[in-house]
Amino acid sequence: MLRKYNLLIIAAVLLLVTVPALSQKLKVVATASMIADMAKQIGGDLIEVQCVVPIGGDPHIYEPTPGDAHMIAKADMILRNGLTFEGWLSELIENSGSKAKNVLVTQGIKAIESLIYENATDPHAWMDANNGLIYIKNIKEALIEADPGHRLQYEEQHDQYAKKLMELDRYIIDKIKSIPESKRILITSHDAFQYYGKRYGIRLESVLGTSTDAEVQTADIVRLNRVIKESGIPALFVESTINPKVLEQLAADNHLQIGGKLYADSIGDKGSPAPSYYDMLKHNTDVIANALSQPTQYISQKETSSPYSVLIYIFIGLIMLISLVFLIIKFNR
Repeated sequence: MLRKYNLLIIAAVLLLVTVPALSQKLKVVATASMIADMAKQIGGDLIEVQCVVPIGGDPHIYEPTPGDAHMIAKADMILRNGLTFEGWLSELIENSGSKAKNVLVTQGIKAIESLIYENATDPHAWMDANNGLIYIKNIKEALIEADPGHRLQYEEQHDQYAKKLMELDRYIIDKIKSIPESKRILITSHDAFQYYGKRYGIRLESVLGTSTDAEVQTADIVRLNRVIKESGIPALFVESTINPKVLEQLAADNHLQIGGKLYADSIGDKGSPAPSYYDMLKHNTDVIANALSQPTQYISQKETSSPYSVLIYIFIGLIMLISLVFLIIKFNR
């Protein structure tokens, strides 16, 4: 009887030890918010997802913190975009000592090659919803490999999400077609929409190249001014992760409206119109289509005047006033 009692105690102890281990969630770290959201849609409650670059941050110029190294060290899996997007990642992994599985979520995507720099690619492949299907397929397969016991759940959640992205892809195609063909020109802060333009039939122009880690060149401003004048487009667009000053000045100089804020290198927070990857692409499309479908309405110089222009006018007015007072005093002597 005593022996039987001891066996029951041992069994209970083993159960208490093994249950937490069995129920422990897979720790997944994504480099960017779009990838993190995709993983959440597929993994759901089965995984714990964290993101290195916070929402609203710019992955091109991000500087990892000691907290990021700690996060990476504890991860079971790292989801990365590749295509020269996370130049800081290899050093971060090395410094963290992480043994996590490193998953390239763009595997199988035909990258757009740079026309200027050899062996350089455009990393913004997620901007094409059809490419998004490749991202989530790679994520699904990585999760199943790491956690085969939940294969059915991962496959079911992936299939539901894939259906939404396929519907979104068709929606974007139709929405862009609603823009007059001559106005299908998108001018943004940096060159993040080439995949979007190639898939959906819209020409892309930008102030900066594919990376935001660059200086604005005079030649680029001259080029964009020429495109604006030749095309007669009604609006320009700023981006959520980039200082809008240059685009706003470009719009002011050409007496144009800012058509809206687009999301490219990060989704938005919960209170934004783009709190998920799906919402990001849909919001961008609606903003672009609505703004470019409007007739071109040049706003007045008064509306587009910069603070510096106002100061110049005030300065000129003061000089004229002082000159007038001087003349009055001179003639009264």
